[in-house]
Amino acid sequence: MLKQILSKLPRKSSKSDSRDSNGSNSISSNAVSNNGIQRSLSGNAVSARSNSAKRMSSAVFPSSVVAGIEPLLSFKDVPNQERQNLFISKLNLCCVVFDFNDLNKNCTEKDLKRQTLIELVDFISSGSAKFTEPVIAGICKMSAVNLFRVFPPNYRSNSSGGGEGEDDEPMFDPAWTHLQIVYDLLVRFITSSSLDAKVAKKYIDHSFILKLLELFESEDPRERDCLKTILHRVYGKFMVHRPFIRKAVSNVFYRFVFETERHNGIAELLEIFGSVISGFALPLKEEHKMFLWRALIPLHKPKSLGIYLQQLSYCVTQFVEKEPKLASSVIRGFLKYWPVTNSQKEVMFLGELEEILEGTNMVEFQKIMVPLFQRLACSLNSSHFQVAERALFLWNNDHIANLIAQNRQVILPLIFPALERNIRNHWNQAVLNLTVNIKKMFTEMDNDLVLSCQEKLEEEEAKLRSAAEKRKVTWERLESAALSQPVTGKTAVLVTPATTIAN
Repeated sequence: MLKQILSKLPRKSSKSDSRDSNGSNSISSNAVSNNGIQRSLSGNAVSARSNSAKRMSSAVFPSSVVAGIEPLLSFKDVPNQERQNLFISKLNLCCVVFDFNDLNKNCTEKDLKRQTLIELVDFISSGSAKFTEPVIAGICKMSAVNLFRVFPPNYRSNSSGGGEGEDDEPMFDPAWTHLQIVYDLLVRFITSSSLDAKVAKKYIDHSFILKLLELFESEDPRERDCLKTILHRVYGKFMVHRPFIRKAVSNVFYRFVFETERHNGIAELLEIFGSVISGFALPLKEEHKMFLWRALIPLHKPKSLGIYLQQLSYCVTQFVEKEPKLASSVIRGFLKYWPVTNSQKEVMFLGELEEILEGTNMVEFQKIMVPLFQRLACSLNSSHFQVAERALFLWNNDHIANLIAQNRQVILPLIFPALERNIRNHWNQAVLNLTVNIKKMFTEMDNDLVLSCQEKLEEEEAKLRSAAEKRKVTWERLESAALSQPVTGKTAVLVTPATTIAN
C-alpha cells in the first residue's frame, strides 16, 4: 500500500516546496483545525486475531493521504529553506499506521516508517526544527494517529485487584518499535525551548490531554512510563491546562475507587502528582485540600493498594509536611478505610501511619489519639503476627514514642488490656517479647499508672466473670422452670440433652 502511494510522488519537489513556503501546506488539507486535532475514527478496526505470545493488539487507523514534498529525501539533501516543508511531508508519511499482529506483513514499509520517525527525532534534537503553527499541527496530528487508540475489552486486566499486579507478567505492545519513537518525538517537541506554548495550546488542548489520560490504561509498562513523562511535561509547559489536568486525573481516581477498581496507570499518575504537590504554594488552596480528602484518602480503599502504595504515601506525606494541620484529618481518613479482615493491607496501613505520625505535632496528635489507639489496640491483639509486630514497632520510632510518653495518661488505659492479653496468650514469641518490652518501658516511665491500669483491668475481668456466672445461673433457673411445667396443647417443649437424661 505504501509502495503504491510513494510511486506516485514526484522526485523533484521545487514546485511543491514553493507552494508550501507560500503558506498552503499539506497539513491544512488533512483536516487539522485551529481548535484541536480532527480525527476520524470511523472505519477503525481492532484485529480479532489471537496472539499466542502474550502481546496486545494494536488498533488500526485509516491511512492518511501523503502529499507535498518528496518524503524520502534526506534533510541534508535539501536546502535549509525547504527543510521545514520536508519535515511536514515526513510527518504526513508517518500518519500511515500498520497492523503489527502479523509480523511478516508490510515489513519493508514498517522499516521505512521507522527510519523516517528516527529522522524526525534527530531533526528536532539538532535544533533545526522551527515550530511554526503548521509544524505544531502536523506533530500533534501524527502523534494522535499513531498513539490514540481504543483498547479491546479483553485488553484490560480481569484480576481481582484490577490493574497490573506486582507478580503479573507485563504485556508488551508489538507495535512498540514505532510507538517508542513517536513518544520520544513528542517528548522532545513538548520540552523544546523554542516551542511557543501560546500557539501549541490550540492543538495540545483538553481533548488531546483526555486522550493521553486514556492511554494510561495500557498494560505495557514502557508505554505508561513514557506517558508519565509526557503528561508531567505538559503540566509544566502549559500553565493554562493545569486546573483541567488536576480535575481530569481526579476523575480517573474517582472512577477507579468508586466504580471499577481496575486501572493500570494509578501508580504513574500518583508519581506525577507527587512532583506536582511538592510545588504547591503555601497556604494550600482549598481545591488542593479537597483533592487530598476526596481523591488521595479514598485511594486506600481498593484491594490493589499495594501496587501504588509507595506513590500514594509520598503524596499524602507531602501534604502533611506542607501543612501539619492536615495530619489529624488524614489519620481520621485512614481510620475510615482501615482494613479489618485483610492482614496484608493492615500491615501497609501501619507502615504509612508511622510516616504520617512522624510528621505530626503534639496538638494534632492529641486530636486523634483516642480513636487511633482504640484501633491500634485491636492491631496489637491480632492473631496475625505480622500485624501485631508492625503495630508494636511504632514504639521504635523516637518521635512517636515521645508523643505516646507525653500522653500516657490517656493512651495506656486504652492499650493496656491488649498488652496483657498478648503477654498471657499470644502464640508468637517475637510478639510476646516486644509486648513485654513495651510494658516494661511504661513501668519505668510511670509505675503508678501501670499499677492503676492493672487494678482496673482486674476489676473489669472480675465484673465480666460475675456477669457470666449470673447469666449461667439465670439460664439454669429457666431450664428448671421449663421442666416443671406440664406439656399441654401447643406449649413449647424444652428438649433436654441426652447427657442430662442419662444422669
